[in-house]
Amino acid sequence: MIINIDKPTGWTSFDVVKKVKKITKHKKVGHGGTLDPFASGVLIIGTESDTKKLTEVTNSDKAYEAQLELGKTTNTLDIEGEVINTKEIPEFDSLKIESVLNKFLGKQKQIPPMYSAKKHKGVRLYKLARKNITVEREDIEISIHNIELVDFTKNVIRFIVECSKGTYVRVLGKDIANKLKTVGYLTALKRTRVGDYLINDSLSIDGFRDKWKSIHH
Repeated sequence: MIINIDKPTGWTSFDVVKKVKKITKHKKVGHGGTLDPFASGVLIIGTESDTKKLTEVTNSDKAYEAQLELGKTTNTLDIEGEVINTKEIPEFDSLKIESVLNKFLGKQKQIPPMYSAKKHKGVRLYKLARKNITVEREDIEISIHNIELVDFTKNVIRFIVECSKGTYVRVLGKDIANKLKTVGYLTALKRTRVGDYLINDSLSIDGFRDKWKSIHH
């Protein structure tokens, strides 16, 4: 079974897997592409023999809505971390922001953040980061297919992005802030699409539980 879950903020992707396991009593449950705890949105869950389809899901393009706060940044590049730097925010208008966003279109190299689930010699990077250990990370090739400004205030930019797998929107946010001559971190991130799976078709955890009970009773 493939399930399109709208992951709530504050949950890890594994929390959702455990919950689905509990509801369905299925032995094998996995997910197709991690979402950070602070992020919400489309998380594709596969159970039993359908876990085989998850590789394809993980490899598909994704779309996000992001909120970037300017003027300060955190060690995790999101709201879960501690503020480690502040910087003045220069004046800008929508044309300036759009020209900066457009610079990120196409193929490029991105260095995964230390606070990520990527592994270094078998250890997840965030475990090293929590011990204040920083290691060299290899950059990975990503592709930004589309990026658009939604709206902005003096210190917050909301944008949507469609990108290849492996893209860290937190890193993208940091890079956008840098190009605007300031610093920034993500205060909200919502995944709106994974391949052909859309947020509009996602079920909340409770919604899935209710649906499951109604079918299996």
